[in-house]
Amino acid sequence: MSFDRRCSITSDDPEKMAVLRKAFQMFDTTKSGFIETTKIATILNTMGQLFDEGELNNLIRKNDPQHTGKVNFDDFAEIASHFLEEDDDGSTQHELKEAFRLYDREGNGYITTGTLKEILAALDDNLTSRDLDGIIAEIDTDGSGTVDFDEFMEMMTGD
Repeated sequence: MSFDRRCSITSDDPEKMAVLRKAFQMFDTTKSGFIETTKIATILNTMGQLFDEGELNNLIRKNDPQHTGKVNFDDFAEIASHFLEEDDDGSTQHELKEAFRLYDREGNGYITTGTLKEILAALDDNLTSRDLDGIIAEIDTDGSGTVDFDEFMEMMTGD
């Protein structure tokens, strides 16, 4: 199997680029312009995106040839876009709604920031408590202690 099929989404899909940029910025907690490659699986999981771990590791190796353990946004977009489904029916919102529904187990239309914190912590055990608090503060803009679907969408798309 060849891993050379590049599906560059930079200019032809601004919505997906916005989703990727927002996700990248959430995990670039030091605002260095780089994220650790170990966080890419977490980001894909957060987006409800299915991926093959072997394929992901090959793409990471290809986009981080010096094995620094970090990638910039362009490299991250190149890796993540490989797994984003290329549907023309505006399914990004649908995929995010499905991911949100998984987290909203009681069907309340919201998840608590505590639940979101647990999910993020479980997805990435490298996130410190301070990282998690920063992510939550960015998401829970109204300070309600809950995250509704609109806040979740905004977190993932920047809209």
